[in-house]
Amino acid sequence: QVQLVESGGGLVQAGGSLRLSCAASGRTFSSSGMGWFRQAPGKEQMFVATINWSGGLTSYADSVKGRFTISRDNAKNTVYLQMNSLKPEDTAIYYCAGRINDGLGYRGEEYKYWGQGTQVTVSS
Repeated sequence: QVQLVESGGGLVQAGGSLRLSCAASGRTFSSSGMGWFRQAPGKEQMFVATINWSGGLTSYADSVKGRFTISRDNAKNTVYLQMNSLKPEDTAIYYCAGRINDGLGYRGEEYKYWGQGTQVTVSS
């Protein structure tokens, strides 16, 4: 059974930082593209960041570019999202997702595996 488990969410003041982790089990994702998405209350799920198998290629939503960094440790089968300079509008449930194949993915339907999500709340 494939599982993606996110951790690291919480409550932080505006301007603060959080580091999300996504630990995978049941399948190696070392040759797969991975991504982070988020969903705020009453809003559609949106793309946040994506990374290819090696970590050599990354891409970000414009709203987080320059503040968030996606990375991975294939030896640990884990993907990270470092979030700096957090803003109240970053408040959402953050989901980790895994593709079957390599490559960057910008749409939810490009991912087969999903975590349960971790809540990030940024207070003003």
